[in-house]
Amino acid sequence: MKITKNIRISLYILIPIIFWMLSGLFKNENPAPLVSSNELFSVQTLISESVEYQPLIKLKATTKSEARINIKAKTSGEVVSIGAIQGEYVNKDSVLCSLGIVELNRTEVKAPFSGYIENIVKPGNFLERGQICATIIKLSPIIFLAGVPEYEINKVKKGQDVILELVTGRIISGKLTFVSKSASSETRTFNVESQIENPDGSIKDGLTANMTININKVRAHKISPSILLLNDDGKLGIRIVDDNNEAKFIEITILEDSEEGLWVTNIPDFVEIIIQGQGFVEDGQKVLTNLK
Repeated sequence: MKITKNIRISLYILIPIIFWMLSGLFKNENPAPLVSSNELFSVQTLISESVEYQPLIKLKATTKSEARINIKAKTSGEVVSIGAIQGEYVNKDSVLCSLGIVELNRTEVKAPFSGYIENIVKPGNFLERGQICATIIKLSPIIFLAGVPEYEINKVKKGQDVILELVTGRIISGKLTFVSKSASSETRTFNVESQIENPDGSIKDGLTANMTININKVRAHKISPSILLLNDDGKLGIRIVDDNNEAKFIEITILEDSEEGLWVTNIPDFVEIIIQGQGFVEDGQKVLTNLK
């Protein structure tokens, strides 16, 4: 069974926490004295330099027509003729239905905007006043709608670049045109939209798509999840070697879990990271590294 990235990140965090908690249960009443901070402990390290990283927010989206209207008869009468067929494109003010009872200008039902006819009555049907003659949808621009989780919403802003990938494989570049200020009470997500011009109507209403939002670039490091550890406060981070050859814990923020490793921030741009032995040294303890 394939494990999602969010689950993998959770495992990276939860497994050290479990061991940390269990260590308290089996703690020796007379623990061995800690290694003196003056005693050198040999560790393996590597030099890591931050790079410019483009964080991405990946969402599931659906397409939505800009407008969908049921056009109703303004008077009662028999439909004597129709001006369009189902699926046809019509221009604004095109006559859709003509009724057999003459009552000023109310015998003709017209399109309020240019769009595609979704449904239309057949000649010979009798319409009461207020009954639907036709349904018209406007497909240009088409709207891509997605929901941003509440823990990500502060990163999202109107005007950010988005990549939209339709289920058909078509890829479209666009921008966020709307970011909701209110979360859904059911999903706790914030609606975001990207409007895309669709003059030929090739993007249909109700398609599924992937939306990728490019948020602001940051400096980040790519590290292996195997070097993560928890400090005494239960915070997730790594250990580095500072300029005094002393071990130091640094709390991290995970940006993305990729197949190649974790992208993380809150680390200095140029740093020596302990990759072996990080769990056996303490902050302030002098260490001997393979690089020095």
